Amino acid sequence: MQLLIILGAILLQVFLTVKKVNPFISLLIVAILAGLALGMPAPALLKSIEKGVGSTLGGLALILCLGAVLGKILEASGAAEKIAITLIKKFGEQNIQWAVLLTGFLIGIPLYYNAGFVILVPLVFMLARKTGLPLLYIAIPMAASLSTTHCFLPPHPGPVVLVNAFKADMGTVLMYGILIAIPAVIVAGPFLGRLVKGISSSDVNLFSSAETEIKELPSALPSFLIALLPVLLISLAVVAQNFLTDGFLKTACLFIGDSTIALLIAVLLAFYVFGVRKKISMDKQMKWLNDGISGIAMILLIITAGGVFKQVLQDSGTGDYIASFSSKWQMPPLIFAWVITALLRVTIGSATVAGITAAGIVAPLVTSGAASPELMVLAVGSGSVFGSHINDSGFWMYKEFFKLSLKQTFLSWTVMETAISIIGLAGVLVLNSFR
Repeated sequence: MQLLIILGAILLQVFLTVKKVNPFISLLIVAILAGLALGMPAPALLKSIEKGVGSTLGGLALILCLGAVLGKILEASGAAEKIAITLIKKFGEQNIQWAVLLTGFLIGIPLYYNAGFVILVPLVFMLARKTGLPLLYIAIPMAASLSTTHCFLPPHPGPVVLVNAFKADMGTVLMYGILIAIPAVIVAGPFLGRLVKGISSSDVNLFSSAETEIKELPSALPSFLIALLPVLLISLAVVAQNFLTDGFLKTACLFIGDSTIALLIAVLLAFYVFGVRKKISMDKQMKWLNDGISGIAMILLIITAGGVFKQVLQDSGTGDYIASFSSKWQMPPLIFAWVITALLRVTIGSATVAGITAAGIVAPLVTSGAASPELMVLAVGSGSVFGSHINDSGFWMYKEFFKLSLKQTFLSWTVMETAISIIGLAGVLVLNSFR
């Protein structure tokens, strides 16, 4: 009966998603109905809702907001554009795919997928026109790098939510995530780009006026440094944790390498370098901040509602019941988590919603010690990008920007997302074999 209730809840979530109900509302409705159907008393259900909100927001609200602000500053100041132009000049036309891939990867670390995509699409059109190369030959490496950072690397919403849900170490997830992301983005980027370059689009440049806009871009060094600063500081904390003896230096490194502090330092430095030193008014700088946070407000609410659903599943005892299926089916926990998440992704569409829904189902596998929290984050993250199709907003954004048919989008975008997912799972299993 418990399994039927969970399946019913997931089907209801799918139905509401198809009917275009906002996931924030639909997840709350599904969580409440599932709790009641599972026999939770009303007072206990209300406590679970409150606990789910608190536990979810407590671990990620500041990280997501600061990450959004940093991304907005890089976008509005032209720093993201400077990073792209610099890399392409250094690599040359013959290595244009690798330049676009690295650009997407660097910009994708601090920026959310949609923002990074919109920033880089004009560059893709410009490069295709100047080089005469097929549009998708250049576009696929860009999309693959943004998608890979989105599902594997903090401070993106999906990985941050999962780190919080599984009580994983953020720095270790980042290190493991980079190791897995490198082969995934190479195969799903340049290699796949060469296979699909024969797919032709109508090649309509939606940004033909972008080149005529005159903008004084910041210098390359501060642009690169500030974009990568959170990653550098978090990595420093990982090194300090493993190689430094207890003392002031180790404590200081762990403090500034905390995800929230690292992002705060990067944001303050970005405001100073790209705002104060450029004599940009404080009103305009604060508008960057407001725009950045407002851009992820709905994402934050959706994640919170997903956290409520997760908490209801845990408090009702259903999570333990589901965890038993891993042993009954004789399926390794990491593969089980990937399969559950991939199925949710295909049915629900949203990678973030699929990930946070799966987190509630597979969390007992982590708390029981059956799987590494850090690898579980990456297993669920890998599953969350599997088989993107018509119920995913990213699918349509890619299709419409590049003027592709549904068939062309399936053959390029869907294949790319699926390749990232499968390679991600393989990477997780390889890392697990060394534990």
